[in-house]
Amino acid sequence: MGKLNTGDSLYALVGPLGHATEIKKYGKVILIGGGVGIAEIYPVTKALKEAGNHITTILGARTKDLLILEKELKAVSDEFHTTTDDGSYGKKGFVTDVLQELLNHGPSTVDYGLIYAVGPIPMMKNVASATRDSKIKTIVSLNTLMVDATGMCGCCRVTIGGVVKFSCVDGPEFDASLIDWDELVKRNRIYESKEKHICNLTKS
Repeated sequence: MGKLNTGDSLYALVGPLGHATEIKKYGKVILIGGGVGIAEIYPVTKALKEAGNHITTILGARTKDLLILEKELKAVSDEFHTTTDDGSYGKKGFVTDVLQELLNHGPSTVDYGLIYAVGPIPMMKNVASATRDSKIKTIVSLNTLMVDATGMCGCCRVTIGGVVKFSCVDGPEFDASLIDWDELVKRNRIYESKEKHICNLTKS
């Protein structure tokens, strides 16, 4: 596109793919962001707050230096929690530790209308596990990894309730309780050796 001149045109343009987040009045909502997933929950948190929801936000990062958008998310949250793996800031541990405390000792779980999580796959899988018995609607946003732009790459595929879906087109948000997490982990490792090779090339 950078080589185009004034008056040139593109043959075709597609995007954005996928479905928009459903914003409505759920009541009490817990939003969980891990790592770069924090950036993804920010606009959703703002929109849900504007829709009149009570917002509880849980942020997690490996260390304090990697924690982002704390001030911005705190401004649109009614309750706010932070965790770091190394204990350098907030509660030492994981976002699921705080989530479990809220579900076990906070308001009745029936008060929560939605739990929304974005972050590393292990984090989202643990969130799904923590909320499965409570029957709280839990939505996660999955990465859309596109290699060849034809849908043949495989790592964007995910099985939802026994049906194969594409994160890029059918998602990126899915019911966390319906995801085949073990399969998702395997598919996201398809190109792991190639990714390491590219990283080594960029370092050399």
